[in-house]
Parts: sequence; structure tokens; C-alpha cells
Amino acid sequence: MSNSHKTISLPERVREGRRFWASKPGAALWRAERACLGPVCDALHGTHSLELSMAPSLIDMCPVRHAMRWAPTRELAEGPATLVCQPDRLPLPDGCLQLVVIHHLLEVVADPHHLLQEAARVTADGGRLVLIGWLPLGPAGLTRLWSRRRQRRPWDGAWRGPGRLRDWLTFVDFETERIDYCGFHLPGAAPRNGGLEALGRRHNVPLGDSFMIRARRRAMPAQVQRPRFSLDAALGGHSLGSATRLTRQTRSDRKIEVD
Repeated sequence: MSNSHKTISLPERVREGRRFWASKPGAALWRAERACLGPVCDALHGTHSLELSMAPSLIDMCPVRHAMRWAPTRELAEGPATLVCQPDRLPLPDGCLQLVVIHHLLEVVADPHHLLQEAARVTADGGRLVLIGWLPLGPAGLTRLWSRRRQRRPWDGAWRGPGRLRDWLTFVDFETERIDYCGFHLPGAAPRNGGLEALGRRHNVPLGDSFMIRARRRAMPAQVQRPRFSLDAALGGHSLGSATRLTRQTRSDRKIEVD
């Protein structure tokens, strides 16, 4: 049977993803990504956050008071503060979260466009959306090009570079603030070299296993609809304008067509 993400159920993929992140290579990369995310969390203050991930929590050090996790089924929920749902159908109101983190999930879901649009919908104006994914031209990405690793999880799926995801974010009204790279190591070795990791992060070299995009939601300005002016109306009576605010639903309903 093919290992395509189209033939593997999401709960099965989450179980296998958790096994990878519990392994030595997965745990080493997780620590590097957590260190990369730390400065972002330190600058955040708010009430609610959501992490869509198959790995252990990366944002437990954030000062956001109510941190929620995600799981596709009740059996896979790891605690009471877990949102059980399909990731592209979040049962949350618009603009309710100050931070949303999508960790290595856009590569494997059936419709990454809808997932990103849902994450954008629930992020508040001025809130942060963080995408963490595999870097196609990093050590892991280059290795999978000429080995059977590409057919094995978690290295299968559709890997997209930060340039393409930055375009997706622009479409859903997010401004990319910064792109960071992490998981630096020599080919064939795990990302456990602290000196190499520190050097790569200091110079932000795009040669790590993964990348992190930090984006900020643009506030939607109010748009005033002015009445059409006619001489007869001006002379014959009063004419009042009206102000309307574009809703988030309007802009999040747009379909991304960049593939």
C-alpha cells in the first residue's frame, strides 16, 4: 500500500508522528525548534493560544494563560485542554487566539490550504501565527531525494519552502515578520551539535532541517462607503453615508490558489 498522505488516516499519522518525536533524532530536533521558538513566546502576552502538532508541546513556556492542544480523536487527547476536531474545522470563534502554532502538519494534511485558512480565521488582529516545517533544501530534505526515506514517515508528504508559505500567508492577510532556521547538523548525523546549532542560528543560515515562520495578522481597517452624490438629492433632502467593517469571514473564505 502506498504511504501517500491521501491513504493514511490522520489518527494513524498522529500516532506515528508521536513515535518519531519521542525518538532520539526527533527529540533532538524538537529541542532545537523549541529554542528557536522561545524568543517569540517571550514577547507574547494574551489569554488564549492553540498548538496544532504531533510532537510534545513547544509553547508551554509562553506567558499566554490558556494554552490549548489539538488531537483528531478523543483517544489521542493528552489532557483536558485539548481541542478534538479536524484541523481544518476548528470549533472556535473568529479572532479569539493570540497565538497559533502549526508544527509539521501542513506537509501531511489532505488540504493544507483549508488548515491555514482556519488558523488565520481564529487568530486575532495583531496576533501571531507560527509555521514550523521541514526545509526542502536542508540536510533531511536533500537526504530524502536519493533514498527510500521519502517513502517513510515522517519524511513523506509535501514539503514546501518558506517562500511559498510566505505567499500563502500574504493571501490570508498576514505579514511575515521573520523566518528562522534550526536543526543544524552534518549530513548523516542527528541535530545534537550545540556549537553547530548556535552558529547556524546566529547567522540564520537556511541549511537546517526545519524552518520557522513568524507572521502577524494585519488589522482589517474600516472602509467607508460614501453615497453617490447627485445634485437633485443634494437640493431635495438629506443624504447620509454609512460605514461598514469588512468581516474576517469574508477574507478567510477566499480559496488559496498558489499550488
